[in-house]
Parts: sequence; C-alpha cells; structure tokens
Amino acid sequence: MGGRSVWLPFPVLFLAALPPALLRGAAGFRPSLDSDFTFTLPAGQKECFYQPMPLKASLEIEYQVLDGAELDIDFHLASPEGRTLVFEQRKTDGVHTIETEVGDYMFCFDNTFSTISEKVIFFELILDNMGEEAQEQEDWKKYITGTDVLEMKLEDILESINSIKSRLSKSGHIQTLLRAFEARDRNIQESNFDRVNFWSVVNLMVMVVVSAIQVYMLKSLFEDKRKSRT
Repeated sequence: MGGRSVWLPFPVLFLAALPPALLRGAAGFRPSLDSDFTFTLPAGQKECFYQPMPLKASLEIEYQVLDGAELDIDFHLASPEGRTLVFEQRKTDGVHTIETEVGDYMFCFDNTFSTISEKVIFFELILDNMGEEAQEQEDWKKYITGTDVLEMKLEDILESINSIKSRLSKSGHIQTLLRAFEARDRNIQESNFDRVNFWSVVNLMVMVVVSAIQVYMLKSLFEDKRKSRT
C-alpha cells in the first residue's frame, strides 16, 4: 500500500508510475494552461503529481470522484517547501485556487483507507498569470509601425483578443466540468440500475417461496386426516 509520484518539466503535467495502458494517454499531454486527466486509483493506493510553477502565478485544481463505492477520496496539496496547503478527507469533489511561489507543487489522491473499492478520479488544472501575455504583446508590437490607418489602437486589439481568449477558456472549462458531471451521474445511475435489478430478483424469489408455502398450508387444512376403520 504505497504511494507513487511523478514530475515533468513545465508546462506539461507530470504523471508517474502509470500502468502501461495509461502511459499512452500521458504521452498525449500537450503544453497547455488548461489540462485535465482521468485515471483509476486502485484500493489501498496513493497517487501524487507534481506541477512546476513560476512566482505569483495562479494555480487552480478541481477534482471529482466519478466512480467507486461512496465516491470519496483523500486530497493533499503541498507547497514546494513541503508545507501543507490543503488536506481533505473523504471528499467527493473540491476546488482550490492558490497564488504560487517558484517551485514544484505536489498534489496527491489517497485511497489507502479503502481495502476493496477502486476509484475513478477526474482532475483539471488551470494555470493563470504564467508570464506569457506580456511576451505576446511584445510580439504584436513588432508588426505595428507608424500611425494606424484604421485608427485602431494596439491596446484595443489586444483587449478584444484577450476577451475572446478568456471566454473561450471559460467555455472549454464549463464543457469539461459538464462531461465530468455526466460521467459521474451515469456511473451512479448504472449502479442504481444494478441494485434495482438485484433486489427485484430477490423479491420475486421471496414471493414465489411465500406463495408455495401458502398453497401448501391451505391444502393441508382441507385434507381429511381421519382414518376409516375396517
């Protein structure tokens, strides 16, 4: 019942000690400020991830337990110095946002309290203020020379682009959350469907047994047990 941990260079999320079936999915990560991942955590196991962050950036972590027993998990978030920032026990979901320092932030999902049930966990990372917008603005300025013929300022163009970028990012974030909610609700419905079928079969068997007993008892009441003498 040990824990596993992994580290990868920024900005790709590092996943380590994954089963071979999951390594192909881990290789599919692209440098992005918005990454999400779904994985299966076996019973009695702990999985840790590391995310490198610059100074004064924003790190938002959102997680949900999609399937498995009571849909609960222990969550731990630690700073680069090893200081505990968040520690939650037996939670179904959670959202945490922090202002970062330079270093590798560690967050872990702990299922060691469970001896039977594995958990399917979804989490998403949203990284803001990573220092890329300033560089993008400098790149824009290289293409602006003299007076703008259309009387549009560079700041207006950048403001419009940043607004569109922010709205697209929020739309993608909402769609990702909706998919996660849908997956969790589907798992709950399938579990309830199996339980209903099981107890329906049990009730049917009980009814058949009770009916047979009642028929036997009624039949025995009308039997003539007196013996004729010869």
